[in-house]
Order: sequence, then C-alpha cells, then structure tokens
Amino acid sequence: MADLKYYDVILKPVVTEKTMNSMADKKYAFYVNPDATKTQIAEAVEKMFAGTKVAKVNTMNLNGKNRRRGLIVGKTSEKKKAIVQLTADSAEIEIFTGL
Repeated sequence: MADLKYYDVILKPVVTEKTMNSMADKKYAFYVNPDATKTQIAEAVEKMFAGTKVAKVNTMNLNGKNRRRGLIVGKTSEKKKAIVQLTADSAEIEIFTGL
C-alpha cells in the first residue's frame, strides 16, 4: 500500500446530474486515487473541507473502456470513484454550492 498524503487522495469531484441530485442527501462523489482506502478518503475529506464530518464512504472501481482509432486498439485508464455521505450536522462542501 502506498504512503498517500491527504491531498493526494482526492483527484477531482464528479459533477453529473445524478450526483447533483444526491447532494440534497449530503452525498458527494469524487474520483480518488486507486490505492486509497475508505479511511484515507474519509480523512482526506475532513481535512480538505473545513467543518465536514464523514458518516460513511462507498467506493467503486471503474474499469477502463475499450477504444479504437483505426487499427490501433487500446483501453482508457482505470478509475476509482468514492461516494461520501456526510453527517446531518456537517457543513456543506463549498465547491459544490455554486453549481
């Protein structure tokens, strides 16, 4: 297991229609480092966004898709996505509020 710092765990937020609807339930989606564990993800969210408290973390590994350009066949990179559920008394995550 790699020694990941909290700022290396979260790569970018996932902004889709489905994730925007789940924000009402205080669920936020992020692409995370594939080597990150659930406890590391929860720790990173609490450190990066002030006033947040994580209730639970669900993760999923996304396989790369097959892509083809002419005769060249390849795959896109694999990703890991995390759905973070915040507690009821937790503060909102600021990067999602203006969307």
